[in-house]
Amino acid sequence: MRTEVIKGLLALSAVGFFGSQALAADKVKIGFVSTLSGPSAALGVDIRDAFMLAVKLNGGKLGGLEADVMISDDQFKPDVGKQLFERYVKRDKVDFLTGVVFSNIMLAGLPEAIDSKTFYLSPNAAPSPIAGKQCSPYFFAVSWPNDAYHEAAGQYATTMGVKTAYLLAPNYQAGKDSLEGFKRFYKGKVAAEVYTKLGQLDYSAELAEIRAAKPEVVYTFLPGGMGTNFIKQFMAAGLSKQIKLLQPGFGADQDVIRGVGADMLGVFDTAHWGMDLPNEANKKFVAEFEKEYKRLPTLYAAQGYDTALLIDAAVRGVGGKLDDKEALRKQLKAAKFASVRGDFRFNTNHYPIQNYYLREIQKDSQGRLVNRIIGQPVLANHADAYVQDCPMK
Repeated sequence: MRTEVIKGLLALSAVGFFGSQALAADKVKIGFVSTLSGPSAALGVDIRDAFMLAVKLNGGKLGGLEADVMISDDQFKPDVGKQLFERYVKRDKVDFLTGVVFSNIMLAGLPEAIDSKTFYLSPNAAPSPIAGKQCSPYFFAVSWPNDAYHEAAGQYATTMGVKTAYLLAPNYQAGKDSLEGFKRFYKGKVAAEVYTKLGQLDYSAELAEIRAAKPEVVYTFLPGGMGTNFIKQFMAAGLSKQIKLLQPGFGADQDVIRGVGADMLGVFDTAHWGMDLPNEANKKFVAEFEKEYKRLPTLYAAQGYDTALLIDAAVRGVGGKLDDKEALRKQLKAAKFASVRGDFRFNTNHYPIQNYYLREIQKDSQGRLVNRIIGQPVLANHADAYVQDCPMK
């Protein structure tokens, strides 16, 4: 009897000892939640396609491990997104979560990731609360802070001496962040600041208000189908003849160009990335994306691709030992990968420090409408406005 007890204690001791040693996993499991249906599906599709392109170019692996990517549609519904996060964390026990386009959906699901100590790598949504006091060691923004494109647009409007601007965005966190960002750097007069229903597609009332206000510039944050519809209606109303349209990068990207057409020629926008950035990683990405999907990539695609490359670098950096969360966090923060945007690094709050450029929609050598970067960065090595409130170091 005594011998059996001793054997049992030795067995428990061995389990305790070896259980404390992180072992290399045989695969990396990723829960990918995004908007893949409805008017804004093009954004999630681009993120998904670019992410999976990076996996394919890596031979189906990330960090040397087989990549098991489980993909789900959040249907543009926060409650569905939350349920999917919970399923991936509790049932599938994924190593990473990613994919969400919209801040309201991500904020609904994010507590599931943080409570379970599962890393969420955002290929788009990066709301201001998570950059400041609510920052988390388990959240990384691989895109740009919600305010940043708009800060760059505000700076450009100020530099160009714009005296009056009409501002329009949907009434949710990212919409509020966007217009706050524009106003932070814009020194002219705000003719109106209007918040619409998220998902709104008819802007006849707002266009009538714009006509009456007669601003020099209209600046909007209207991602996906919202922006495509607004620009079509803005152009059809003839307002572009008297009023300049300034956009954040995603408001004048390839998905919007495809939807609107020739009227997009000459529109200016601000973004952290462009197809013509001259680094080798970007050249490869643009060529491979067009080859694989027979369309030009958007900035959403660029962010999805970089997210996969970040996972690849971090998993490789820990030798596949995915249970060592602190070592994995350090590797994620180090961001040892060749980004398609060129210089890229994380700040202490896990939000990026990077350049933001002015782009203009022009015709390329094949006669296609594409964004071209104009001059030097509008904002160089730019960090977000909330990092000082984040307790992480």
